[in-house]
Amino acid sequence: MEVKGASVLYTLAGLMITFAGFSSLLLALRPAAGARLSLLDRYLAKTVMTFIFVLVAGALLPALLALYELPDQWVWRGAGLVFGCPMLLLQATYPRRRRNVVGSGPPPVVFAVLVVVGVVATMTMLACVLAGCPCRAAVYITALTVDFFTVVFGYLMALEIIMQQPLEVRERTEGEGA
Repeated sequence: MEVKGASVLYTLAGLMITFAGFSSLLLALRPAAGARLSLLDRYLAKTVMTFIFVLVAGALLPALLALYELPDQWVWRGAGLVFGCPMLLLQATYPRRRRNVVGSGPPPVVFAVLVVVGVVATMTMLACVLAGCPCRAAVYITALTVDFFTVVFGYLMALEIIMQQPLEVRERTEGEGA
């Protein structure tokens, strides 16, 4: 049984995994320039990876549930709950987690997009899917897409911030080349 919107979900999953690979290059950029990774570098890389893998799971989950020949409404309700609750938790707690690790919250524009837009998209999806609205697949896939692009936006803003940080160049030891 093919789930409604499967091709869009598979395409999103592929885009998300590709983005995860490219975003991991962030970890290689600064050391390649001879700088140490900052606490912010590591935190943002870990956060982006966490968000992306929750999103990938959300993209694959409806097709997985459909394999059990569940009724359409249960596929979307189950996927909505299993994806939406952890995603909502990640989105809502991001400012506090960042403050605890880095010492400051996100810039206002990142808060507005990553947290506010993300939370609204995820909560709207949960409400529609659980209430049994007739366009459950469309609402679910739309929320998944919006959440993905909020993470991409957050990553691009983080990249801008990181690239403006001064390089803390590590000193070479005698054993390292010239």
